[in-house]
Amino acid sequence: MQWLPWDDAAWAAAGAAAATRAFTRRPGRARQAVAAWTRELGVMFGLYSLWQFAGGLSLGRAPGAVRAGRQVFQAEQWLRWPNERAIQGLFLSHHTLLRAFNLYYVVLHIVVTGVCLVWVFARHRDRYPVVRNTLALATACSLLVALVPVAPPRLVPGIGVVDVGRIVGPTVYPNTARPGLDQLSAMPSVHVAWALIVAGAVIYVLRSPWRWLAAAYPVFTTAVVVVTGNHYFADAAVSALIVVLAGLVSLRFTRGTRPPSSRWDRNPRSDPVPPTGSDLSSRVPA
Repeated sequence: MQWLPWDDAAWAAAGAAAATRAFTRRPGRARQAVAAWTRELGVMFGLYSLWQFAGGLSLGRAPGAVRAGRQVFQAEQWLRWPNERAIQGLFLSHHTLLRAFNLYYVVLHIVVTGVCLVWVFARHRDRYPVVRNTLALATACSLLVALVPVAPPRLVPGIGVVDVGRIVGPTVYPNTARPGLDQLSAMPSVHVAWALIVAGAVIYVLRSPWRWLAAAYPVFTTAVVVVTGNHYFADAAVSALIVVLAGLVSLRFTRGTRPPSSRWDRNPRSDPVPPTGSDLSSRVPA
């Protein structure tokens, strides 16, 4: 879904960068704190712009994408993986639930990811770089893989998976005979990749035993993208591999980067230094 065209997102990133420069050049804790937020907003808008721009690229055309999609489906059958047609068939008579799944596919994956980033940045600043870098690396790798077109199950004739977005709505794809290139990038699933990163961020940041409940989020997301006919189980598996590799790289090269976690990004040099023992003794009257 294009909430924001790539060029508008690029302009937003440029504006955030200009605001960061303006606030950074002025002293004051509040201004420095605002600069930290605008800097991250610029990074996120920049990544979003690249994602939207690359989403319209492809190294092939629809016939090759359909052939690749059929090959993925056949490989899953040979491996005896769950069948997307059978899973979708369990929900086809529940139109209200299908509409909720379609709405989630269209909107909520972006909202949840954005809220997660804001939460980690605001409350757990020392761990934010690992989460952000994992998201950036995983998204970039997903876009590289998606340059090789693979049609989603709903666009592959003969395998029995229907397009529930067109049947019950809502859908973001135009009702045209020929699908756009943005529809031919089923492999891998960015929805599942982002859901895995959100769950991983919760588990990585929190220490409560309840944090493991976050693992249900990518499982639910996988079910949604399969039931709506937009992805194969193989897409989710490739997404998981990409996220794991991106997370390991981020942990390796972001280790030791612990920016201030205070709300105002306070400078340790500005804090008063407690007097040492010798200083105290010199102040005691003889």
